[in-house]
Amino acid sequence: MDHEKFMRMAIALSEQNVQQGLGGPFGAVVVKNGELVAQSANRVVPDNDPTAHAEVAAIRLACKELGTFDLSGCVIYASCEPCPMCLGAIYWAHIDKIYYGNTKNDAARIGFDDAFIYEELDCKMENRKVPCEQVLHKEAIVVFNEWEKSKDKEEY
Repeated sequence: MDHEKFMRMAIALSEQNVQQGLGGPFGAVVVKNGELVAQSANRVVPDNDPTAHAEVAAIRLACKELGTFDLSGCVIYASCEPCPMCLGAIYWAHIDKIYYGNTKNDAARIGFDDAFIYEELDCKMENRKVPCEQVLHKEAIVVFNEWEKSKDKEEY
């Protein structure tokens, strides 16, 4: 596989985003069997969507293109090391490998610092900056129990 070709595509998407004033300097490309499946730049600003990072946007497009939520057999090229949210999406999508250009430290240097999220994940719920409170557990668990027993569920 031509890793440099696909990484250059991700970098070009990030550069176009900056030049067009569309938001963060991030791009991502999803590839399967050496073929481009989907690509996207960061869409946070134009879409008014804080979850529209390049990797998440590319994953969404790849899933639509392939007609599946399981991207096993795919790899992702990201212009920067994925943030915690994007890393989670990559794991949930079952992508086989991540190739990246810039590091999270490079991103932090220009104002995209995710260190606080990693720190929050290590905190106990009661010590997190965004308060968390469990409500109606007895009612909510009923649905989980139904799911667990369902014969029609599709595992993912």
